[in-house]
Amino acid sequence: MTGTFVILDLLGGVALLLWGVRMVRTGMERGWGDRLRAWLERRLSSRIAAFGGGLGVTAILGSATATTLIVASLAAGGVLAPAAGLAVLLGADVGSAATAAVLASGSSVAAMLAPVLIFAGYVTFGRSAEFRPRNMGRMLIGLGLMLFALKLVVGATAPLREATLFHDLLNALSAEPVLAFLAGAFLTWICHSSLAVVLLLTTFVMNGSLAPDQALPFVLGLNFGGGLPALTATMGQPAAARQLPVANLLCRGGLAVLALLGMAPLLRGLAGMHLTPATAVAQMHLGFNLAAAIIFLPLSHKVPGVVARLVPGDPPPDQGLAAPRYLTVSAATTPQMALINAGLETTRMAEMVARMIELPLDVLKSGKLEGLRDLSPLGDQLSAHLKALGRYLSGLTAEGQTGDEARRARMILHYAGSLEHAGDIIRRTLSDRARQKVRRNSVFDTIQQDSLSDLRAVLTGTLQVLPAALCSDDLDVAKELASRKDVFRSREDRIIAADLSQGSSDSASAKLFFDILRDLHRVNSVLAAAAYPRLAAAGLMHGSRLREMERVDEAGISE
Repeated sequence: MTGTFVILDLLGGVALLLWGVRMVRTGMERGWGDRLRAWLERRLSSRIAAFGGGLGVTAILGSATATTLIVASLAAGGVLAPAAGLAVLLGADVGSAATAAVLASGSSVAAMLAPVLIFAGYVTFGRSAEFRPRNMGRMLIGLGLMLFALKLVVGATAPLREATLFHDLLNALSAEPVLAFLAGAFLTWICHSSLAVVLLLTTFVMNGSLAPDQALPFVLGLNFGGGLPALTATMGQPAAARQLPVANLLCRGGLAVLALLGMAPLLRGLAGMHLTPATAVAQMHLGFNLAAAIIFLPLSHKVPGVVARLVPGDPPPDQGLAAPRYLTVSAATTPQMALINAGLETTRMAEMVARMIELPLDVLKSGKLEGLRDLSPLGDQLSAHLKALGRYLSGLTAEGQTGDEARRARMILHYAGSLEHAGDIIRRTLSDRARQKVRRNSVFDTIQQDSLSDLRAVLTGTLQVLPAALCSDDLDVAKELASRKDVFRSREDRIIAADLSQGSSDSASAKLFFDILRDLHRVNSVLAAAAYPRLAAAGLMHGSRLREMERVDEAGISE
């Protein structure tokens, strides 16, 4: 029964340590994530600066995996060059090892600071209503839990000093370096934290269950396994995001395997260093990562080339929409054919806008900013299509040109301009709202999410009617397109009335939600208004509400 309680205490200590690391990381990302990201971006001017940036960020976050995911997102957005990204990750590995070394050597300090930090964090979190102070409290609690977990793990493993069976098991495992290597890698991957495994191995060495030289294959294994969590976390992301974790694993894991094959000279070197049990594991871990940085930092511009062969880049997004397809030179000499081709190309622009609407709305739902990386290229394609249409129809729209063909050409350019304007609204404002929601960790309730889905369906319907109105030039279809503005306004009014009647506990989220509604309203209005010139030409447009009200007022005055 004693052995069972030892294992439970040990598992509880490791779990508490991992939870503390999570609280520190979450508090930092929520409170200062944007600033940390911006600070890291400013440190990418050289490999040395990038290395220092990775080291500093990881020392604050306490997790090399968290830094790797930040760097992967920067690489996916095209902000980070592969060589600089690898330098950041090498620095992150050193920063994580240095943090482990500090915590592993401070067990006596942990006993004193843990309760103080937990109490200070609780008071800060509970007393403050502001966003950043509350996250500071969260970080203090997390750091206190980490130090308390270290104390708990050390105390839990104390009975193992007299456990002969446990000693025999560790000795048997360490006698087979390959098995010890695999055990260290697997344990680090399962825990998603090299810090937890370093502290665990340190306690085994301190209580005599494991000799310092016997811990070497475990340390090499944990360095191999330390690169696996980021690799698995980026599996579904673009190739640019996946390449950096692969490069890091190739450097770090490859060096660990080579060190495992050449353990004999390493063990002789360790014997001459006379490492103390309390710091042996942490020093080996830190020394390994420093060696990896010294070896691979000068090669950081060559490693991404090797990785690019292993993980090929993604094909360009929406390649089928990239260039005009129907604006053929041979058809331009025949006005009717040129108009038909221009109409088809404008329909393809509507497909681009439909795709652009989906991207920020998907980010609002998923919280993954990587989805916005295609917005700028699609916006550029819209602008390029509009310019190409202008050149293609220049002969028909030149000054002095009249007749049905000239009117039709100008109408097509009007529709294309409306689509390009809608794309600008999506790219410049709606995408910013999506970024704000993710970076502020704002949460929309179920009713708000359903409302956005409802308005998304209205916008999709508007984009389905627009090509028909353009190609058919039919008055009834133009009326249908114009009426989509009233359909959207009616849904929007019901949503706003319902939201105001219920109220919201989070005023910032409510404001952001209404801002998104206004942006969607602008997009739909621009698209629906594309039908106005056709209706005006048929004499079907009424005056504005303001002018109608003025006429009513004038009638009242005359009476």
